[in-house]
Amino acid sequence: MNRTLLRQLAAVALIVLLPAAIVPQTAPQAQQQPAATAAAKPPTPTTGAQRRRANRLYLAAGKLYLDSQFEAALKQYEEAAKLDPEDPDYRLAADVARSHLVTELVQTAARQRLAGDAAASRAAIQRALALDPQNPVAVQHLNELGSDALRVQEQPLYQQSSAVAGALESLAPTNGTHDLHIQVNARQAIQQTLALWGITAMLDDSVRSMPIKIDADKADFTTALRLLSLTTNNFFVPIDAHRVLVARDNTVNRAQYTRQAVETVRFYGLSDAELTEVSNLARNIFNIQQVTPIPSGSALTLRAAPSLLEAFNSSMTSLLEGRNQVMLDVRLVQLVHTGTRKTGVKPPQSISAFNVYAEEQSILKANQSLVDQIISSGLASPTDPLAILGILIASGQVSSSVLTGGVALFGGGLTASGLSPSGPATFDFALNSSDTRIIDSIQLRLGDGEDSTIKAGTKYPIQTSAYSSVSASLPNIPGLTGAGSSSSLSSLVSSLSGSTPNIPMIQYQDIGLTLKVSPKVLRGNEVTLKTDFALDGISGTSINGNPIISHQAFAGVVTLKEGEAAELASEIDQSSSRAVSGSPGITDVPGLNNISGKNLQKNYATLLIVLTPHVIRLTQPAGHSARMVIEKASSNP
Repeated sequence: MNRTLLRQLAAVALIVLLPAAIVPQTAPQAQQQPAATAAAKPPTPTTGAQRRRANRLYLAAGKLYLDSQFEAALKQYEEAAKLDPEDPDYRLAADVARSHLVTELVQTAARQRLAGDAAASRAAIQRALALDPQNPVAVQHLNELGSDALRVQEQPLYQQSSAVAGALESLAPTNGTHDLHIQVNARQAIQQTLALWGITAMLDDSVRSMPIKIDADKADFTTALRLLSLTTNNFFVPIDAHRVLVARDNTVNRAQYTRQAVETVRFYGLSDAELTEVSNLARNIFNIQQVTPIPSGSALTLRAAPSLLEAFNSSMTSLLEGRNQVMLDVRLVQLVHTGTRKTGVKPPQSISAFNVYAEEQSILKANQSLVDQIISSGLASPTDPLAILGILIASGQVSSSVLTGGVALFGGGLTASGLSPSGPATFDFALNSSDTRIIDSIQLRLGDGEDSTIKAGTKYPIQTSAYSSVSASLPNIPGLTGAGSSSSLSSLVSSLSGSTPNIPMIQYQDIGLTLKVSPKVLRGNEVTLKTDFALDGISGTSINGNPIISHQAFAGVVTLKEGEAAELASEIDQSSSRAVSGSPGITDVPGLNNISGKNLQKNYATLLIVLTPHVIRLTQPAGHSARMVIEKASSNP
């Protein structure tokens, strides 16, 4: 027993001491082992009290969720899930509340970013990422904040404010909101309200002392200032960061107390004449009366209210920077193909049958004088008609349709007959093909959203109406309608007196291609092309002497990357004909008709239009040299 007890004690000591010895070498494994051991332990059963408390938390969190208090609802949902992990509804409700809270934080970050508060926007995004690190919308907003910071760091020197010390004064009220419940005279209300934000009001004598009443909860400084302006009919002019001048809002006081700004605007690349036009624009359109041109520096010095200067600067920036521009390469390719193929055997179209004896006697009687000469000369016996016929044919003095072609004989004696074709058999194996390619290249320089039209073709005159006089007779003019002293004039008038003058009214119709294109530059140098394509042609038929105009049209929108091409294709004309010549019966048999005469004709014309946009000018991005630089300073009225 003692030895057994000693062995057990030694084993226990080794188990206790061995992890301590291994810790310096295998620290990560030692740290992970307790977690694994804890995970391996069976879960503690949930008590009834825990379930009841979890249920109460779940109900309370539901009320908070309905009130859009997602953060408080999330905490109670998570606490309920910890108390009763066996109920999956608690964990699911926590996930839903977390999703809504992340969405609310992202929206808050977007509003703060638009307001220019990058710190508050970044804090909201970081809070959203802490709740849901994989949320793609939150990650995107964080990247946009980084891009904003990068743009600020890369801001060129000419865009950095060089006259901050001379800028117009602005108020610096304290942060926070206040409940406003005021029912005193206007002068006291202005002083008491502005004092809540640390601003001292300097009241002009024109401010009236009249009773007013304001009730507003949780009003910020901007809201309070607007309420005071509306109720007292006054306006506020900052003197420094903590003092403001208050005067009655009328034309005289506005002209006397409104602070005016002085700025020097430099226009790079403008001539002296163009600089004069800009100064006239500032005076006549924007009502800036104090404009001083500086021709040597291509600049203008302007003195006016800040609102007028901002309007002038914004308008001139948009005019000088311009819009995006696209160079559009248009290639017109017209393919015309004409093909004719003639193959096969064309047999004689007719065959003549005749009696040999009758044809022989006909030839001899038709040439009786020659026959007598042959007999008298002793060249042939009168009883040998074949010899006489052979001498006549050999002499070339006899012509007959039977003798010009081949003859097929059958029968004998007086019934001997022959067959003679009316024409020879022909064998065709011919191919005629022609291809024509017409290429035209056009370049268009278009502004963003600008429409352009390309027309290629002719103008065809079409008579729409005709004008004629009411009477066919000409007016009676002595010496003109009568004979007068000239007989030639009388004959000319007599030839014209029976005719009616007819004056046609002509309208010219566009025949050919009409292509309308309008580009729109998108982000990423993508270009959207709005195309309207039409083909007009003259058909073969006509009505009342006017031809029928065929019309083909297509309209669509295509988005391309810069340098990519879009193709528009149209079949202008397409025709095919097939003529077969041969013998009846044989030509109609499948397979045998291939040896018959065939005449195949195929004609087609295809128009191909290739549109390739190239972005040659973008709006001025940050970091590039601008054509207009504004140097601001402040000035007392």
